[in-house]
Amino acid sequence: MSTLTTAQASGGLKEALSRGVTAAVSETGRPGGFENNSLIKITMPEKLRTVEKGLRAIGMGAKVDEFEHSMNAAAEEAAPAAKSIFMDALKAMSFEDAKQIVMGGNTAGTDYFKRTTTSQVSEAFKPIIEREMAKTGVTEKFNAMMGSAPQMPFGKTPSVDINGYVLEKSVDGMFTMMGQEEAKIRTNPSAQVTPLLKSVFGKF
Repeated sequence: MSTLTTAQASGGLKEALSRGVTAAVSETGRPGGFENNSLIKITMPEKLRTVEKGLRAIGMGAKVDEFEHSMNAAAEEAAPAAKSIFMDALKAMSFEDAKQIVMGGNTAGTDYFKRTTTSQVSEAFKPIIEREMAKTGVTEKFNAMMGSAPQMPFGKTPSVDINGYVLEKSVDGMFTMMGQEEAKIRTNPSAQVTPLLKSVFGKF
């Protein structure tokens, strides 16, 4: 790092993060991008796992699967909206920020994005997710499914804000994939595909 100028370090970091953003958005913003990835697949909310077991036990597993598919499809539709937000954050990144991130951990850049863009990404995703959830009737499917669920022992079925849940999981999934891509570039020489990336990250 000592032989690199601040400008080189910043340029290498921004190239790495730009590649990470592009890869993460491409990976998540396609059919199956969330659903077929066990790291980020959106499943039934944790507080409804007991209900899910009951539904599957009475032969309604297909309905649960259909519901989960709809949640993931909404997240996949929203994912591309994050790209311009992340790219704007990259442009606004100072040399000092870049220097600290280069010297940071394997997901330091992703952590920077979390701190600076989470609210913007959530705002961008929200109307898309609400639109997609309405288009596929996710809320209606959820309500119908809950109406068919076996009676919960010792109390009522927990209430869940499904749109809010999918929004949160969509944003979390995007950052998870960005972190994966960033770590790959930092630690895997075969992912350091340009001389600048090699000069910055090949030294760690």
